[in-house]
Amino acid sequence: MKRFLLILAMCLLAAMAQAAVPVWGARESSPADTPALDLKPGQWIWGGDNKKMGPMALVVSLTEQRAYAYRNGVLIGVTTISSGKHGYETPTGVFTILQKDKDHHSNKYDNAPMPYQQRLTWSGVALHAGGLPGYPESHGCVHLPTRFAEKLFDSTNMGMTVVVSEEGASPPSVVHPRAILPIDPHSGTQSGDLRLADDQEFSWHPESSPEGPVSMVLSAADERIVVLRNGVEIGRSRIVVNDKTAHGTHAYIVAAGYLPGDNPLLPGTPMPNWITIGIPGHDDEKGHVVTDQDIRRVSIPPAFMANLMPLLTPGVVLLTTDVPVLPETTGKKLEVLDSNPPEVAGAQTLPGADKGKAGS
Repeated sequence: MKRFLLILAMCLLAAMAQAAVPVWGARESSPADTPALDLKPGQWIWGGDNKKMGPMALVVSLTEQRAYAYRNGVLIGVTTISSGKHGYETPTGVFTILQKDKDHHSNKYDNAPMPYQQRLTWSGVALHAGGLPGYPESHGCVHLPTRFAEKLFDSTNMGMTVVVSEEGASPPSVVHPRAILPIDPHSGTQSGDLRLADDQEFSWHPESSPEGPVSMVLSAADERIVVLRNGVEIGRSRIVVNDKTAHGTHAYIVAAGYLPGDNPLLPGTPMPNWITIGIPGHDDEKGHVVTDQDIRRVSIPPAFMANLMPLLTPGVVLLTTDVPVLPETTGKKLEVLDSNPPEVAGAQTLPGADKGKAGS
């Protein structure tokens, strides 16, 4: 009995200690259609994640006070942040995660809790849950909402690339990120300019990333489809949007088998079996089968489809959106993809950092 009471007391003390850790920011994700710059302090979006879907990277914009999380080149989450205040500015540059500590406490500031800490420098710069007043107020770290920090912590690996950017010190593509990752997730270097020439229908360069998971982004506003493999763009094509009705944001995954009938995008071939993934604000769509009418909404050059078809195996994901995603057209609104889809049979298993003050 005494042993039972002792165990119970220890459990209660542990629960009290956990309850004493502050929870900063919103407890639930905002809808996926929420424009990133419309998020209020402490708000965030997380579409879901699956480590099997390819490499992850994070872009932190000090200018926007936002952080953008990507999986296999596609945006899966965005959050408000608070970076270093005057005199303790967060350094810009390319970093990697050096250490992870779920229950970290500060060595400098009265043992202050820093839950879900992910260290970027040995001098004290890290990502972790913290206060979010809507402006820079940390001692150099990047503060995140607690629930977002938790999800990010569970998704990342040691060595993952983190780019911290700021107006005047970084390329515009990483200061104002878009739905497609603007860097190589493996090196942190800026992606090349892969825009199509005026007389170019599509580009196809599978040798840029010979293997790995495949993801795609289709923008009705840009009339483009972009294909990424292992986080690197391998192709893009012009498309024609036959249905100009606004459809919002949707995410899909290739399931086993094929849809009945001929493939309207490449006659004479079977059409992969696409099913819908639920994303925040559209959870009711999860598991819906894509119809022939949905597919006929767009036309894609047959030559491009002939290259793409062999890659459309179970587990490939597609994000479709009505808003621009290319750097030359992107506005304020971004969409996120849920990479934690329904069960699918046969799914496929910048320059160096600037020196700055740190410690939070």
